[in-house]
Amino acid sequence: MDKPEKKKVQWSSAWREARRLIWAHRGKLAIGFGMMLVSRIAGLVLPASSKVVIDEVIGKGRAELLVPVAIAAGLATLTQAVFSFGLSQVVSIEAQKAIMNMRRRVQAQITHLPIRFFDGTQSGVLISRIMSDPEGIRNLVGTGIVQLVGGAFTAALALSVLIYLNWRLTLITLVLLAVFGGIMAYAFRKIRPIFRKRNEINAQVTGRLGETLSGIRVIKAYRMEAPEQRVFSEGVDRLFQNVRQSITSISLMNAAALVIVGLVGMVMILIGGRDILEGRMTLGDYVMYMVFTGFLAAPVIEIAAIGTQISEAFAGLDRIREVLEMTTEDSEDAHRRPVERLRGEVVFERVGFSYVEGSPVLKDITFTAPAGSTTALVGSSGSGKSTLVSLVMAFIQPQEGQIRIDDRDLATLRVGEFRQQLGVVLQDNFLFDGTVADNIRFSRPQAPLEEVIEAARLANCDGFIESFPEGYDTVVGERGIKLSGGQRQRIAIARALLADPRILILDEATSSLDSESEGLIQRGLNQLREGRTTFVIAHRLSTIRSADQILVLERGEIIERGDHDTLMALGGRYRELHDRQHAWESNRYVNPGEELASEPAA
Repeated sequence: MDKPEKKKVQWSSAWREARRLIWAHRGKLAIGFGMMLVSRIAGLVLPASSKVVIDEVIGKGRAELLVPVAIAAGLATLTQAVFSFGLSQVVSIEAQKAIMNMRRRVQAQITHLPIRFFDGTQSGVLISRIMSDPEGIRNLVGTGIVQLVGGAFTAALALSVLIYLNWRLTLITLVLLAVFGGIMAYAFRKIRPIFRKRNEINAQVTGRLGETLSGIRVIKAYRMEAPEQRVFSEGVDRLFQNVRQSITSISLMNAAALVIVGLVGMVMILIGGRDILEGRMTLGDYVMYMVFTGFLAAPVIEIAAIGTQISEAFAGLDRIREVLEMTTEDSEDAHRRPVERLRGEVVFERVGFSYVEGSPVLKDITFTAPAGSTTALVGSSGSGKSTLVSLVMAFIQPQEGQIRIDDRDLATLRVGEFRQQLGVVLQDNFLFDGTVADNIRFSRPQAPLEEVIEAARLANCDGFIESFPEGYDTVVGERGIKLSGGQRQRIAIARALLADPRILILDEATSSLDSESEGLIQRGLNQLREGRTTFVIAHRLSTIRSADQILVLERGEIIERGDHDTLMALGGRYRELHDRQHAWESNRYVNPGEELASEPAA
């Protein structure tokens, strides 16, 4: 597994995002801080009562104070419990709300990013960005930040009491705690990159695992279980090494905290004990001092632990920032022209495109697809057919030339509104893990069942759907795994039919069908094409005889154009592809026992 390129952490940007989050939830946080203050103050009553009990009740025999002190301690404890519960309800739930909103925000941003982003990013990485990275927000708008401030408040109160009881002893304690604070500050700087790296590794491992599970049939077919296990093992080992490193760092921090606590205890014994013997402190003062020293030290340790969690939260926010700052493909839609009902004329004017600089995929492509016409694209694999239809769908933008839709530059139209008038059947017919009806209705979620059934009839998939026990309510499984390739393809065609598009893209839409099924749905496809501008990438040339124009692409250029009869009469590349495919099919049917290496590309 390749190691990711190390990126510089933009902590200032993460801080800005953290401040935005805190400000957005300031109301509930203010309530939480108020509850925290009451809870913390109430929590000091019980330890403070120790001085009264020791010096007044026991030392001076004032038994009448027992009941008032006990009632005060009980009421304070009850108050602390009630407000602690309320704090968790208000702040923790608000933190989960913030996490939910951030997940929505990141998911919305990612789904609006250009196709090239998805082509170069593992799905597991994206899932981690959406689901895992926002988790740390709970430490910024939840109990984490409240406990951080609460710890500081408690420490300040305890420090005031300690100074009042014995300022000399407190001064030495503060020096020791300052040393500990310096150690914590240094440790935080070292731990932050570790947490950031952990999430990156986890996202990579998750992404590769997702690919493994999705491609399990290919893995088993080629007996690649062991190599995949090895790749996964290497990934989880990297994750383990990172976790081990973070555990070691946190353990060192905790060990340093214990050492500081031990040193404070030694100082208290030496100096505090002498002060009692010399009459500068009472026994009650000494006991109260020890208790409040704990109230000073405990928040410092708590702050250290929360600081680590907040560091992790900032690492997640930094990764979120990277996604949120990416430019979406429809970011300029507000400044673009609205798209009315299209006629569907598509014009390419000297269009050029390349994925890698210096290696053009399309060169000087010029043609006109009149509204309502069918344009077929044929050519060898890698000739640029899929790239051309990706340009039509605005998945990518031309680097040279211009694409015009109804005499308007496609780059000036609102992407979202334009795609609402597209219908697409791609080579990879992706179905969602839902019912057949839901998958057909995906292009028009509010379409009534009657229209869904009509679209299925035109696509010739009503027969096999109605043969299922649950009919249109049959669950197809992840990626439609419970259906055959041909069945998935026909449902995808029905989905495009239901969309009622003005521009239709058929990317080898019948490639997964046998000849009988192909013939049955051609009538439905012909009806679908009527009145719509259609682009067809044809695997079988027999399916495009009726196309208004056929563009033959080779090495990114149009080398021939015309209808079927014209190109056959020309005797060029199209005729060569046609005759080769015809010979292949004849050999397959006449000599079914003989197999060619592959069907000729068209």
